[in-house]
Amino acid sequence: LVNTKDWCKNTFEVVQQLRINTDYSHHRYDVLLLINGVPVVQIELKSLGISPRRAMQQIVDYKNDPGNGYTRTLLCFVQLFIVSNWTQTWYFTNNNTRHFKFNAEESFLPIYQFAAEDNTKITHLDDFAEAFLPKCTLGDMISRYMVLVASEQKLLMMRPYQIYAVDRIVKCIEENAGNGYIWHTTGSGKTLTSFKASTLLKANPNIHKCLFVVDRKDLDRQTREEFNRFQEGCVEENTNTATLVRRLLSDDYSDKVIVTTIQKLGLALDQQSKRNRNRQQRGQASYADLLDPLRDKRMAIIFDECHRSQFGDTHQIIKEFFPKAQLFGFTGTPIFGKNATVKQINGEEQTLKTTADIFQQELHAYTITHAIEDRNVLRFHVDYFKPDGENPPRPGDTLTKRAVVEAILDKHDAATAGRRFNALLATASINDAIDYYELFKTVQAERQAEDPEFEPLKVAALFSPPADGNADVRQLQEDLPQEKADNATEPDKKKAALKRIIADYNAAYGTNHSIGEFDDYYKDVQQRIKDQQHPNADLPNKGAEKIDITIVVDMLLTGFDAQYLNTLYVDKNLKHHGLIQAFSRTNRILNASKPHGHILDFRGQQANVDDAIALFSGAKADTAREIWLVDEAPKVIEQFKQARADLDAFLRSQGLEPKPEAVANLKGDDARAQFIKSFKEVQRLQTQLDQYTDLTYEQKQEIEETLPKAELRSFR
Repeated sequence: LVNTKDWCKNTFEVVQQLRINTDYSHHRYDVLLLINGVPVVQIELKSLGISPRRAMQQIVDYKNDPGNGYTRTLLCFVQLFIVSNWTQTWYFTNNNTRHFKFNAEESFLPIYQFAAEDNTKITHLDDFAEAFLPKCTLGDMISRYMVLVASEQKLLMMRPYQIYAVDRIVKCIEENAGNGYIWHTTGSGKTLTSFKASTLLKANPNIHKCLFVVDRKDLDRQTREEFNRFQEGCVEENTNTATLVRRLLSDDYSDKVIVTTIQKLGLALDQQSKRNRNRQQRGQASYADLLDPLRDKRMAIIFDECHRSQFGDTHQIIKEFFPKAQLFGFTGTPIFGKNATVKQINGEEQTLKTTADIFQQELHAYTITHAIEDRNVLRFHVDYFKPDGENPPRPGDTLTKRAVVEAILDKHDAATAGRRFNALLATASINDAIDYYELFKTVQAERQAEDPEFEPLKVAALFSPPADGNADVRQLQEDLPQEKADNATEPDKKKAALKRIIADYNAAYGTNHSIGEFDDYYKDVQQRIKDQQHPNADLPNKGAEKIDITIVVDMLLTGFDAQYLNTLYVDKNLKHHGLIQAFSRTNRILNASKPHGHILDFRGQQANVDDAIALFSGAKADTAREIWLVDEAPKVIEQFKQARADLDAFLRSQGLEPKPEAVANLKGDDARAQFIKSFKEVQRLQTQLDQYTDLTYEQKQEIEETLPKAELRSFR
């Protein structure tokens, strides 16, 4: 039916103003693009000045109409919709009803705007057609850069920056042009990008194997689950090093893409590793010897989060074992000269080792600045705690832990929208984490004794135990430098404290975890943080299953995503990539109830925040601070007052008093739509201010006088 190997050789046709009858009406389609007679793209056009959203709504209405063409005719093959009013052009995938609708905020998700490689938007219809609709390009978009999420029967379109990244990797392989790294910010969908790169490389006959290498066991599991969500059964678990070696040696096509940890791969390849020495002592060939035939094979090796684990001996072992391999790294926070810590020696010169030193060249960049501008991640609200109400601590100074706990208890409900969201507390050491855990119990018990109405926060703590020969824990701690160092001192004391914490957890949640099966406890804590999304009323124990605050040291501050985590309390020194990675746990997009990621810093680290923003902002360093950070409270209050004034002025223009009861008397759809638009702006700013933790008493009064809470509820 369609030439899928060379899309340019298919026959492309354009049909205009096609009309199809339904059960009760008829539909007219502005433009259809056909490939070999099959309709694959529908284009709906509106006049200049009319929102493209009208075209989106028309498509939704058409799909909901009984007897529509999408169910009865060849239009069921439509893959892509394009809508435009000439100056604004958007596109989105066709899906079933479950995945094809406007959400509560009346936004159609997901929709895309095309962009150039530098993320400059291509929105004018003429420019879009020239960039997106050439026959070969359109064929590529449909054949290479759409992904069916098999487990959800959901069709996804890769975003432009993901397409450019995959394209650069594939071209690098085709041209044998060395190594490279992709700088795509956290939260931008690196897993989908790497999955698509892996599947395209899998189809390349010149590549013997494609390895996707992560640096932690939990990320190994998470990545496999995501890959298999996109394509069921596409990668298997490597339960041990022997399984990994078997799959590396296998000629089975299903073993061509392998997801593994860098530690497991290093154990197999390093002739001096404990595993290989043990095999040699038993008279068996070492794993490295078994894998020797692969040395001359052409391999593609993709490293996830390559800012972390690619600066040690294991990376060098991999590189030397596979001299013909091409190495690619994904990172949200590259290592530059300014944030480098590992040194390299060239002759007599000693320099700091950067991501570019390891991977040769940057292939594509999509920074957090781009992602915030595109609304793919949220901006940050950073509150530098002021113990005296006016001045944050000087850098290097620390507050008493009790003062921090008291402040968190006072501010948590505001920061998390009445516990709709949850939070992490980042501490400087395992001993600090233990102290905080005990202090929360003490202070909350005191507050309960004073006020029976006080509802305690549900607090958990998560840090790795002493390894004690446990290979899983030892592997986990490769990326937990502070915890690894802390566990070297008084390990029995730390183990006893963690046992008490896990015992409390078991009692609170009815679980049966133990320190010997730490990974199960770790997974359970992560899942409870993610389960914050469920309303309390829908849960068997009415919310008792949830965690409000998780106390951490290193864990969860990188590589962990949870949409309902919106707050990070900071009582540890952070800088450069460590700061951005930790902050980015809070800024995953949800909906209007989550306007920003919230940071409450107890160490006065504004200079470190400004340095990190400047370092990782990419090309827009001069305006990055304004892009990354939400406005401060006084400015937002003025915007809120203006939005309320605009709402009142609109109601008066309709001959109505600016009161909630007047809304029912609005005449006509246009008036109601304008009211909704005006009120949404008021509500957006109110939600943003509600989650600020640095409001003074006077500012709170000013907000309440502008729009009393009772009046806000009545307007809703």
